[in-house]
Amino acid sequence: MGFFTDTSVCIGCKACEVACKEWNAIPEDGLELTGMSYDNTGGLGADTWRHVAFIEQSRPPGGVWTVADHGRVDVFAEAQRLGRPAGDGERIAPVAPEGRTELRWLMSSDVCKHCTRAGCLDVCPTGALFRTEFGTVVVQQDVCNGCGYCVPACPYGVIDQRPDDGRVWKCTMCYDRLGSGLEPACAKACPTDSIRFGPLEELREQAAERVRVLQEAGVEGARLYGHDPQDGVGGDGAFFLLLDEPEVYGLPPRPVVTTRDLPAMWRRAALAAVTVAAGVAACCLRRAR
Repeated sequence: MGFFTDTSVCIGCKACEVACKEWNAIPEDGLELTGMSYDNTGGLGADTWRHVAFIEQSRPPGGVWTVADHGRVDVFAEAQRLGRPAGDGERIAPVAPEGRTELRWLMSSDVCKHCTRAGCLDVCPTGALFRTEFGTVVVQQDVCNGCGYCVPACPYGVIDQRPDDGRVWKCTMCYDRLGSGLEPACAKACPTDSIRFGPLEELREQAAERVRVLQEAGVEGARLYGHDPQDGVGGDGAFFLLLDEPEVYGLPPRPVVTTRDLPAMWRRAALAAVTVAAGVAACCLRRAR
């Protein structure tokens, strides 16, 4: 089971964030503006298991979309050109020749990816992280010892520790709700069906069809992210439809499970140990003679 998040229909309402916090009794955060548009949480963390990003982009006429730096045109010059008053400190977005404002918001509800090959599972020394019967990855807080090994092992930077006790927290895909036959709280609360929950194979089919429809409608930047079982993490249990490059959304372009080289490392370590042992044994034999 998994999530398919279609960012093309996300309206940034943050209903998913609120539902996640309410159902999972997550401590409040994000009560102050961050200066990043209307994004008041900033990113995923121990107290933010769903994060809705607001990405402002601007585009000159005939150009490409770039992340807006709020450096719109000079307010007074633009106001004069448009024949309208401008107040102190006001900012206006660039306007295309045909009168259309060349500014857009990309909104995306991010979450733990529940990787098929999860580095966090590989490095956890206590078994606090486990794979559920639904294919999701969950942390058992009563088993977690706060070692933090899983934090750098996550290629997406999702897992985070709470400062009070050091234990790690992240999305569980509402494991308790799944066990009762209910969908996760975030998907249930989403008013536009931007967040869809269900069997991954069915979601991948829906996602491929949605990309086809968007591209035929002229949305050339539409693409899927994290859907491919052949990628560096074996496919994500939570994948996305994006309208721009992954980096624009703060996602790594080519994520790779951080423990992919562990088997080779252990083989080399074993070979080195055998070589050293053989050398020591040979020295001992020579001494004995």
